[in-house]
Amino acid sequence: MLKEKVSIITGGASGIGYSIAKTFSEEGARVVIADVNEERLKEAAKTLGCDFFTGDLSKRQPCKALVDYTIQKYGKVDILVNVAGIQTVSSIEEFPEDKWDFMISLMLTAPFLLTKYVWSSMKSQGWGRIINLDSIHGLVASEYKAAYVSAKHGLIGLTKTAALEGGELGITVNAICPAYVRTPLVDNQIDAQAKSHGISKEEVVSKIMLQKSAIKTLIEPDAVAETAKFLCSDAASHITGAAITMDGGWTAG
Repeated sequence: MLKEKVSIITGGASGIGYSIAKTFSEEGARVVIADVNEERLKEAAKTLGCDFFTGDLSKRQPCKALVDYTIQKYGKVDILVNVAGIQTVSSIEEFPEDKWDFMISLMLTAPFLLTKYVWSSMKSQGWGRIINLDSIHGLVASEYKAAYVSAKHGLIGLTKTAALEGGELGITVNAICPAYVRTPLVDNQIDAQAKSHGISKEEVVSKIMLQKSAIKTLIEPDAVAETAKFLCSDAASHITGAAITMDGGWTAG
C-alpha cells in the first residue's frame, strides 16, 4: 500500500512519530524522520533503516530545509505526518511568554510551513496525504494547558482549510485526535503525578488523566500508527478534513 511512497514524519525519534515511521517503513515507504534530538534520531534511523533530518522545526529555515532535503534525495513528497510537539503545564498567569511562542511555532506554524512546502510536489503528482497528529485537546480544553490547547485547536482549523484547498488536487488532509498515548513523555508525567499526589501510577491514569474517558487505559502508539496508515490507504481516499477521535469516549458525554 505504501511501497515507494516518500514520507516525512516529524518527531520521529521516539513515541508516536517513531511508531508511525516503523509502520510506514514496514509497508515499504521511503521514510525521512525529523527531530531536534540528533543522538536519539540517528539511533532511531539506524534501527528503522530510514533517512533522518536533524533540525529545530520551531524555526522556518529548518522546515524548508527538511522538505528540500527530501525532494532532492527522492524527487517528491507523497506523505507528510506532523507529529513533533511538547507539553507544558502552567496557569495562564504564570505561563512564560517565550514558551508560548515556542509551542505555537512548533505545533502550529511548523505544520503550516511544512504543508506549504510539500504542496507543490503533491499537487504536481495529483496525490498527497497530510496527517496532523492533533489531540483530544484540539476539540476540548483542559485547564493549565493554554498554549497546547490553543495550538491543537488551531491545527484543526489548518487541517480543515487545507482539506478544502486540496480536494480537487488529490490531496487529503486529516487530523488524528487521541487521548493520552503511552509514550516516554506521558510515562514521565505519570511518575511525577504519582509522587506529587501520593497515589499509584494506575490511579494517575484512571482518576486523573483519563477521568473523562469511558476506557481507562492509555492508547498504544502502534494504534495511532495504524490509524495513520489507514488514512493513507485507498479505502480512506474520501476522508478529508476530518478530526479522527481516539479518545476512549472522552467526547461522547
